[in-house]
Amino acid sequence: MAGKSIERIEAIEALTKKSLWLASWMVHHANHIRPNPDGVKVGGHQASSASMAAILATLYFGVLKPEDRLAVKPHAAPIFHAIQYLMGRQSEQKLIDFRAFGGAQSYPSRTKDTEDVDFSTGSVGLGVAMTAFASMVQDYVRAKDWPGKARPEGRMIALAGDAELDEGNIYECLLEGWKHGLRNCWWIIDYNRQSLDGVVREGLYDRIEAIFKAFGWRVVTLKYGALQRAAFAEPGGERLKAWIDACPNDLYSALMFRGGTAWRERLTDEIGDQGDVSALLERRSDEDLAALMANLGGHCVESLLDQFENAGTDEPTVFINYTVKGWGTPLAGHKDNHAGQMTSAQIEQLRAAHNIRNGHEWDVFEGLDHADALAEFVRTVPFNTAEPRRLNAPAVPTIGPQFIGTGATSTQAAFGRILDAIAKTASEMARRIVSTSPDVTVSTGLGSWVNRRNLFARKETADLFQKEAIPSTQKWRFTPDGQHMELGIAEMNLFLMLGAAGLSHSLFGERLLPIGTLYDPFISRGLDALNYACYQDARFLLVGTPSGVSLAGEGGAHQSIASPLIGMSQDGLASFEPAFADELSVIIDWAFDYMQRTGDARPDLADWPRDVTGGSVYLRLSTRTLEQVPREMAPPLADDIIRGAYWLQPPTPQCEAVIAYQGVLASEAIAAAARIGGDRRNVAVLAVTSADRLNAGWQAAQRARLHGDFETTSHIEALLKDVPHRAGLVTAIDAHPATLGWLGSVLGHRTMALGVEHFGQTGTVSDLYRHFGIGAETIEAACRQVFGR
Repeated sequence: MAGKSIERIEAIEALTKKSLWLASWMVHHANHIRPNPDGVKVGGHQASSASMAAILATLYFGVLKPEDRLAVKPHAAPIFHAIQYLMGRQSEQKLIDFRAFGGAQSYPSRTKDTEDVDFSTGSVGLGVAMTAFASMVQDYVRAKDWPGKARPEGRMIALAGDAELDEGNIYECLLEGWKHGLRNCWWIIDYNRQSLDGVVREGLYDRIEAIFKAFGWRVVTLKYGALQRAAFAEPGGERLKAWIDACPNDLYSALMFRGGTAWRERLTDEIGDQGDVSALLERRSDEDLAALMANLGGHCVESLLDQFENAGTDEPTVFINYTVKGWGTPLAGHKDNHAGQMTSAQIEQLRAAHNIRNGHEWDVFEGLDHADALAEFVRTVPFNTAEPRRLNAPAVPTIGPQFIGTGATSTQAAFGRILDAIAKTASEMARRIVSTSPDVTVSTGLGSWVNRRNLFARKETADLFQKEAIPSTQKWRFTPDGQHMELGIAEMNLFLMLGAAGLSHSLFGERLLPIGTLYDPFISRGLDALNYACYQDARFLLVGTPSGVSLAGEGGAHQSIASPLIGMSQDGLASFEPAFADELSVIIDWAFDYMQRTGDARPDLADWPRDVTGGSVYLRLSTRTLEQVPREMAPPLADDIIRGAYWLQPPTPQCEAVIAYQGVLASEAIAAAARIGGDRRNVAVLAVTSADRLNAGWQAAQRARLHGDFETTSHIEALLKDVPHRAGLVTAIDAHPATLGWLGSVLGHRTMALGVEHFGQTGTVSDLYRHFGIGAETIEAACRQVFGR
């Protein structure tokens, strides 16, 4: 073992053992000792966690450097929390309260846990793919002439269960990584050959190896531990190795559960020869034989250290480590062990094996020899630095709204022109923007931005069409200075890229302002990854365009219905749907500031808590051209736009109906009001720029009043207070009517909600508005109903 002392290996082995006990006890305590007044199962995955004990301990106590970033297998959370506790980064109380309110989280969370979590996990497979996109973002940051370039490169590491490889987003990610020349990325597979419902299919390893090699990854397989390799070198050992290689997964698991006697019977029956093999078996007690057969590579610290420390290249590498689910516990190998837990008798069996005294279950080095030496070892491991690993970067000043004139335009076209105006500036904000799109860059309004700011690649690549003098509106030049990362047409990859780029300030110490565009109906395709990115507290601007049945000729599922409801319900995401270009200018300027906020939240009382803490922003835009409203953008109007609504036509004491619209139906609402109102001015028009912001403010005000703050009034309450109670509300949106239908509940006005509830149709805009009942004629008819004509 050149370059490694036996003391180091022994220390990591002892810490592996200690982590295993703490993780197992943590789950047992949560389920069987801590009071559980509601009787709902707590859970905790003792077996899935145990299979990663040696891998995680070897990484944290032997291999990792502070710049490395990890996504821990969700079901290995107890082992992760135990290791953080041993390093002094987690409190005993958090372990006691595992899966309880305020305790260590069920799955590692960078927003809910207090310890050192790089990437939240829990949504299976997404944490794995996230590391690849984080590596791409690291390359992007290091290609710029920024201070972060001086920091050492880190490895982006995912620890995955073999069953996680069933997730399709992993393979979408592999293809994208190949396109971008992925570097400094390790995926470590806990190949325990068991999933939630059973044992994995025979031959899975061959498929895994072939897939990774096809995408240019280096494949490192660690099947045998040091004890097994030593046994193979003995007379008869080659027959033992051949038997292990041929043994079906389910049989190996079953024999692991049954133990040493069962191993001896099976091996004697199948390869015993009264010669070398029999002698090899007879030299070992049943306990020793069980330990030998459990000594797969993923449980052998000596082998794991060799594997990781000899991986010196920056090419993407997958480590396939053979393990046993439930290793080191009485649950080892049983097919039901995924959700199973040790009984009280089994935990006492484990207690005895680890020399844990009653009342000392949480003691850091209880049951271990050389406690002082181990404490010093933990203190000095490279990863256990006193410097914070969660970095920060100063906020980038915004440059103010970029107004583009009052000519007729669509919000999608206005978005492109606003970005183009920003691209022309020499501002730091413009330098920090990075855009990305899943193969729809031009058709979502990013073309001008990319022409000015170029595409990113680590190596310069000229635009061949331009070089060959072929006319084209697009100048696709790849350069390390480029600010657009083009992706293939996979929305999961888009949201994972936005998540990684939106954490750049924390992971790499450099502020990025990510913008991602996609077709609005396809937000649903990547919704799990969008939710995951928001759960990380990543910061980005998401632009969904074009949207709704206003997309006309596209028809069907290409016309989004539910996306405003997604924007309203998604935590960490403030959603807007402006109708006019000046509204969009104000919102985009606000968004770049909002994305960088880091203040403390007041979730119980604040009018809109994320106005303090910040978050990501979602814009739902349209390709439908509207005449613009000629006006000056005064500060009170800009403030109302951000808060979610303003009066385009305010109510009078004679008001009989209010038309409240969001987005592109502005033209229909204005036309309907003109047809009804005339000189009587009995119809008011409420321009809603964000149902999300309005609703959240209303909910927050109601919570404040529940807490005794009876003076609190939300923005929508203030807007509607001058509307006579006899007046009715008609809401209209090119999306699901529930988006605005709640407005009548604010002050009790009777309401008719118009919108789209079914898949779209092909046709002209007027055809579709008539079909779905959201045109000016229907809005007019609805108004006449609510005020009784």
